[in-house]
Amino acid sequence: MKKVTNIELSVVIPVFNSSELIKNTVDEVERSLNALNLSYEIILVNDGSTDNSWEVLKEIFQPQRNIVIVNLLKNYGQHSAIICGLDKAKGSYIVTMDDDLQNPPSEIEKLYRKISEGFDLVMAKFNSKKHAEYRKLGSRIVSFLNYKIFKKPRGISLTNFRIFTRQVAERVVGHNTFHPYIPGLLLMYSSSIANVTTDHKPRSIGKSNYSPRKIAKLVFRILFNYSVYPLNVLLTIGIIGALFSFFLAAYFIFKALLVGVSVPGWTTVVVLISFFNGILLLTLGIIGQYIVRIMNQIAQSKPYVIKEEVGYGG
Repeated sequence: MKKVTNIELSVVIPVFNSSELIKNTVDEVERSLNALNLSYEIILVNDGSTDNSWEVLKEIFQPQRNIVIVNLLKNYGQHSAIICGLDKAKGSYIVTMDDDLQNPPSEIEKLYRKISEGFDLVMAKFNSKKHAEYRKLGSRIVSFLNYKIFKKPRGISLTNFRIFTRQVAERVVGHNTFHPYIPGLLLMYSSSIANVTTDHKPRSIGKSNYSPRKIAKLVFRILFNYSVYPLNVLLTIGIIGALFSFFLAAYFIFKALLVGVSVPGWTTVVVLISFFNGILLLTLGIIGQYIVRIMNQIAQSKPYVIKEEVGYGG
């Protein structure tokens, strides 16, 4: 990240297929920040949009405006785009928000006032969410995983509308993972966390960029990059399989030796296959535990590639 140069607040907005909304979003953000009478910058990261969002961003950019626009090489996902924005941010505090005005820019003041009380991370808690039902269900699943994996404090709501200190941002950027998950990383690197209640608006134009497929990918990202739950499940299955085959073998041996009941040949084959399959799954689970740790240790690649940048010498 770049050295702070007297900028109090950086606002990072990932942009994806929002050509009809982003200009109004930037205007509203500027209006709200000007009312706060503090130094600020707005960082807009185009995450491989397939519409003309990048052309609109270039129209928005003016040298006299405190705006940086970044065009990523392709669509890397919202979390990677935010990492890019954090890497460019120079403010003492960083706000992240969506590009569709569902997070009202006028509520940035509430976030800023709250974090000024000494918190590391403050997240908006929406008084009424204007999301589709499938997204609400996905949010509940993700919230459960955040509690189990990242030890999310009880009673704390996680949203994309949040503010955190520069120190937290530097820790998040320095995590060096190819599959970033911003809420989890923020929880990992923040010690004092709070919510502040804000409004949440319905999307005025177009459809949400969130889909059931993207939510499913997010769940898999959390499970396979930040936890060993899948491996633990595999390990449990292996143990159960091995125990089952052991007791099954003991049962048939008991019948053959003490009761005198002959054991069909196929039974022996089934028992042996079950036993060795159980041992195999057990072994894979143990090896997998080490592989995950090795992958986490050596992950060094940035999760994005910049194609073009305008502003601050870009």
